[in-house]
Amino acid sequence: MKRKRLALYTFGIFRAPANDAVNQGFHDRNDRNFLVAETSEGFIARSGYPEEPGPESWGEQVFPRFYSERGDGWSPSTLSLWKDLASPMAFSYAGIHMEAMRHGREWFLKPAWPPYVLWWVEWDHAPTWTEAVARHEFLHDHKASPFAFDFKTCFDEDGRPTTIDSQAVKRNIRLNEERQQLI
Repeated sequence: MKRKRLALYTFGIFRAPANDAVNQGFHDRNDRNFLVAETSEGFIARSGYPEEPGPESWGEQVFPRFYSERGDGWSPSTLSLWKDLASPMAFSYAGIHMEAMRHGREWFLKPAWPPYVLWWVEWDHAPTWTEAVARHEFLHDHKASPFAFDFKTCFDEDGRPTTIDSQAVKRNIRLNEERQQLI
């Protein structure tokens, strides 16, 4: 039985203010991306955003020190929980999310920071936005460790270096594609 679950935080900065027409492609895909993530194999939960419909926010939404205010008061970021390493990788690098990533340069500044961070949490713990930002900044300031890592240099629940099961990723991609045909 798994004792922990995987937290994933993503962060980016738009090239232009959020409501600029150049970002419309991002906004057009946003709800669909959330729906596909939420129906993906291994997805557990995600934080919502304060004062927005949807899931409850896991604390006050804060941003890393890389955040650059552009007059709109926010920057795209997500915080979610997954059952294993293969699940968010299968979601991230396939389907609508992968298609959206292909357009990332149109919408986002090229990051001098990691675009995401992973870490393990206890099964009954929901990470806060503040915790996520601390992990994200740690990964930027230090190399990957059990405290904060990425898909290239990852760790298992016990903090040991590990690799992602490519067969599990492929299986999850197939399952996710089947589910997407139903939604």
